[in-house]
Amino acid sequence: MTTAIRPRAQQSTFRPPAPRAPHPRIRDLLPYLGMGTLLGIIIVKAEVVSWYRIQEMFRFQSFHMYGVLGSAFLTAFVSLQVMRALKLRSRSGEVLDIPRKELGNGYRYWIGGSIFGVGWALSGACPGPLFALVGSGITVYVVTALMALLGTWTYGYLRPRLPH
Repeated sequence: MTTAIRPRAQQSTFRPPAPRAPHPRIRDLLPYLGMGTLLGIIIVKAEVVSWYRIQEMFRFQSFHMYGVLGSAFLTAFVSLQVMRALKLRSRSGEVLDIPRKELGNGYRYWIGGSIFGVGWALSGACPGPLFALVGSGITVYVVTALMALLGTWTYGYLRPRLPH
């Protein structure tokens, strides 16, 4: 059996899609659900999701939120330094590190940060605690959570067309 080799112009450019990672099983996600629930309880009890605390922060009337954000920044900084120093690896063997970002002209950072900040100031909640707010019984935040998910989906849809 012989196979004919087609000229380059006639060769197919079809490439099969890259194999996808298998979907995680529900039980594999349970630790993340537990940690998220614990974090939600902590931020509700610490009043980090309180609309009044957030307004105090934006009006420079209280140090509470700045203290929380500052301690989170310090914890993340120290944790990253320890991870880099110990060259920690994930379960799959990849080195745990955050690659450096290229600043470029910086537009995407200040425009994105401004949109995020305006949304935070108007709704009184950043995206992370939205589910904790809904879980604590403040159901009006269901609308805000849905809008945050819609905004995330919209960005994912438009991302290939945006000038990164």
